[in-house]
Amino acid sequence: MHNLFTVIMTGIAAFIATNIDDIFILLLFFSQVDGVFRRRHIVLGQYLGFIALLLVSLPGFFGGMLLPQVWLGMLGLAPIILGMRQWLTSDEEDSDDENSINIEEDSAFSSLTNYISPQTCGVAAVTFANGGDNIGIYVSLFASCTLESLAVILSVFLTLVSVWCYVAYRLSYIPIVAETLARYGFYLIPFVLIALGISILSENQTLEVPIFRLIILIVCLMSYLIFSRNTEQATQSNQD
Repeated sequence: MHNLFTVIMTGIAAFIATNIDDIFILLLFFSQVDGVFRRRHIVLGQYLGFIALLLVSLPGFFGGMLLPQVWLGMLGLAPIILGMRQWLTSDEEDSDDENSINIEEDSAFSSLTNYISPQTCGVAAVTFANGGDNIGIYVSLFASCTLESLAVILSVFLTLVSVWCYVAYRLSYIPIVAETLARYGFYLIPFVLIALGISILSENQTLEVPIFRLIILIVCLMSYLIFSRNTEQATQSNQD
């Protein structure tokens, strides 16, 4: 019994320590809920992204490491690209629906969106990217687990995901928080996502590798050109 309590507390402590920043991201997401972007998209996306993190971390249970830390930093490109898209299309989206979050279908998720909504895929991508720097912690934690303790910790993690979603949802309904996010959240999200991506790249020393810096620059530049062109075409179409 004592050992079970210790394992549960270890799982709770590990989850809180590695996911405290997710509260703010979830809070922003819940502030953008409307007729298109729904609560279920956020909850399902959060679970999908977190489960993906656990699957990538599970090799630690067998004593291995799936990806070097510097490669994990490349996950930071996901929130950067989503943030750029939100930023470059904010004027267009604002004219159609002021509080609608712009997470739509991307080619990167085209195979998934046959079964899962683009909004859910977008949330999952941000969740996975934001937790990418935690994989090393999970790998180390799982490597020291028995099969029984691993099952307990995974159960604790998956339970706390729903707790995190509920806490963020309730916080989004606090009057001053809701009013502020309703007014500025749509414009704040792009910068939060981009800053999150840069933080992930920096924490994993990915920007210190010349070839990765070049790849990141090319991807960001191409994304900027594509989103800018799509925005111009949409604007011209609306004018016609």
